[in-house]
Amino acid sequence: MKIAAAQLSCIPTDIPANTERSVALAAEARAQGAELVVFPELTLTGYELEALTADPGLWLTDADDPRLDPLRSAGIAVAVNAALRTSGPLPVLATLVYGADGRHVTTYAKQHLYGHEQGVFAAGGSPGRFTLGGIRFSLGVCYDNHFPQLTGRAAADGCRVHLASSLYGTGDGIRERATVYPGIAEEHGLYVVLANHVGPAGPWTGCGRAAVWAPGGALLAEADDRTASVVTAEVATAEVATADGSTAAVATAETGA
Repeated sequence: MKIAAAQLSCIPTDIPANTERSVALAAEARAQGAELVVFPELTLTGYELEALTADPGLWLTDADDPRLDPLRSAGIAVAVNAALRTSGPLPVLATLVYGADGRHVTTYAKQHLYGHEQGVFAAGGSPGRFTLGGIRFSLGVCYDNHFPQLTGRAAADGCRVHLASSLYGTGDGIRERATVYPGIAEEHGLYVVLANHVGPAGPWTGCGRAAVWAPGGALLAEADDRTASVVTAEVATAEVATADGSTAAVATAETGA
């Protein structure tokens, strides 16, 4: 399976415009042969916490919110991140996954809220793992990925690919992005797909460089630090040793989430 990691600059609080930009990137990913595209943290609104606190109209009502219809109709599986309404007073910071047919597959809510996010969002608890094309996936949102137990549990549960919707800025974010994600791939033997902002993102400037790492930590694909774009990489369902000591992909049937 080929998977795409997206990076874009969001227009603050403009859900229709950001959806349109995301649809264009989804179409680009599909044209490159990808079956799944992953988007950054708070794709639909940008990382605008004050606005999200002030205006609950910026929260998705549920997984069937019609504002997501253009992305659900893009003809490719998508993992898109947004504020999502709950039964309580605060939304969750959620990644919603849809199949290429537009069907809702799973929802994952950020478990480890970063600093000022704690007064804006409720923390999630469900792992939100899913299977697509015979490959088992796990999800994390930005700061989640700094907690090895989250990705360790995913690997122990048979996940092959970890999808990370994130925001890393210039400055310390450059170092964190370049250490945390290949570190996950190396420590837990997972493919890691990082989607990031590029350009203005709330109080930060996204450093871009959306990327895919292979199990072991080798970089497979990486975007630049300035252009809204997608990068794609092939993900094998599994690997087994061959007689000459190399590895080869084998398909495995897996059902359920």
